[in-house]
Amino acid sequence: MNRFLDLADLTREEVVDLLALAQRLQDHPEPRALAGRILGLLFFNPSLRTLSSMQAGMARLGGSSFVITPGNGTWKLETRLGAIMNGDAAEHVREGIPVLASYCDALGIRAFADGRDLQADLAEANFSALADLCPKPLINLESAVNHPCQALADWKTMDDLAVPRQGKFVLSWVNHPRALPLAVPAATLHMAAHRGMEVVVLRPEGYALPRPLMDKARAAAAASGGSVTETSQREQALAGAQVIYAKEWGSPQHYGDATADAALRKKLSDWMVRDSWLERADPACRFMHCLPVRRNVAVADEVLDGPRSVVRREAYNRMVVQMAVLHRLLAH
Repeated sequence: MNRFLDLADLTREEVVDLLALAQRLQDHPEPRALAGRILGLLFFNPSLRTLSSMQAGMARLGGSSFVITPGNGTWKLETRLGAIMNGDAAEHVREGIPVLASYCDALGIRAFADGRDLQADLAEANFSALADLCPKPLINLESAVNHPCQALADWKTMDDLAVPRQGKFVLSWVNHPRALPLAVPAATLHMAAHRGMEVVVLRPEGYALPRPLMDKARAAAAASGGSVTETSQREQALAGAQVIYAKEWGSPQHYGDATADAALRKKLSDWMVRDSWLERADPACRFMHCLPVRRNVAVADEVLDGPRSVVRREAYNRMVVQMAVLHRLLAH
């Protein structure tokens, strides 16, 4: 493995093997495994868990890291091909990324969706262009429609909690003041299908995930023995759920139109997870969310602070699984 860009690039057996490595590193630390190795981190967008967990994981393996946030202590970076650079950006990624890669042994890049052209974002046009410029091992730290590090951590969290491989997994849309990217819902949907689960996408009208994302998940489910369905019927979806995974995302039918999306979600304030959502779920149901989360907008305090919530464990596992990815990329 010389790149970690998409969980779909790995077979189910390869994912399980990578998770076994994560557990081994958790149980039997290797504080010198990556001594002398350097990880570069290029963040075009904000982060709390991704940034800190990558740095902490690299340090726990004996390596070091540097962080670049373009325009914040560094030159702004232009990403557009053919751009006439007479604005704020002083440097182009066509020079910047190869230069950064020359300083490190692996590079992680976070570059969110542009949020204007759905088809371009579904095709990962921006991230693919950035990835093509990197000659070193590369890690996707969240792109337009993918977040493989979060997906791997979520898989490990369910393994830790002995959630059945073919258990019922409900990915539910929840409210937010504005439209958010499709990266986490897309990665979560595929991950649960890849694991072999009975996956139900619960969403209000207007928030159905784009067909390419659903088709990708259904292909993974077919290979693993799982299933993927979608519905707007909440009680039916939540019945018997062993995992309720809440996530916010924008309306694909109003992609790039913040005004239309806001008008649609204005009527959806009841799409906030409360204890009542868990009444029809399995008695051992776990509540998951990738964080950050808007308390009492997307999820009520009673759920986040309740016994079903495993959001902090998910966040911890970000570091653990990323250590496995870094080890697999660089420990040779």
